[in-house]
Amino acid sequence: MNLQGKVALVTGSTSGIGLGIALKLAEAGADLVLNGFGDSDTAVAAVRAHGVRAEHHPADMSKPEEIEALMHFAASTFAGVDILVNNAGIQHVAPVEDFPVERWDAIIAINLSAAFHTTRLAMPSMRARNWGRIINIASAHGLAASAGKSAYVAAKHGLIGLTKSVALETATTGITCNAICPGWVLTPLVQKQIDDRTVDGDSARAREELLGEKQPSLDFVTPEQLGELALFLCSDAAIQVRGAAWNMDGGWLAR
Repeated sequence: MNLQGKVALVTGSTSGIGLGIALKLAEAGADLVLNGFGDSDTAVAAVRAHGVRAEHHPADMSKPEEIEALMHFAASTFAGVDILVNNAGIQHVAPVEDFPVERWDAIIAINLSAAFHTTRLAMPSMRARNWGRIINIASAHGLAASAGKSAYVAAKHGLIGLTKSVALETATTGITCNAICPGWVLTPLVQKQIDDRTVDGDSARAREELLGEKQPSLDFVTPEQLGELALFLCSDAAIQVRGAAWNMDGGWLAR
């Protein structure tokens, strides 16, 4: 892959999945706009180590006006976005009757509406160049449900629907839109679930129990693996991959 001359914007990219994808795009030569509330200095330095330009913007992805500021920043700093990776996301677990309304609203805003706003703002310049890659990081929960995760499941199902609609609208162009649906990835949120399950210090057993409920491989998907899939979706070989919801889930959805 050679992405030299391309500019990628990855939301939620100061750590975890987003940073893993950003680093793979940087390895291929893309310049990066990073976003997120984590350690931005460390993330930017890691990306720049690949010899590319990288900048960070701290937009709150729940706020449309800050998303507009992020997109204007990308346009003024790098002259636009060629590769858009909508990765930012949050989670909350509770039965639907106890689900806090403000948490529902925040999850829908960050996990779904933010992708709409970045896409609508990136699309004009992509159409002008007749080239673009939009990659929405959905989830296995975009294709299957779990109890207690009504907002997350609704948002990720919606994100796949958005992916398909945008893919149809750009089907005769050089722009593609696809979704990646990871299974369990060892993020800080997932580590907390392992910690909560750990009894008598046996974290290995807690990890195996967590994976065993959903992921037959009994191993986590890694950010690096997701980054490699994102690279493929950016390639010429994937030009006819349009509107796909590509699960990388250790067999979760094969059950």
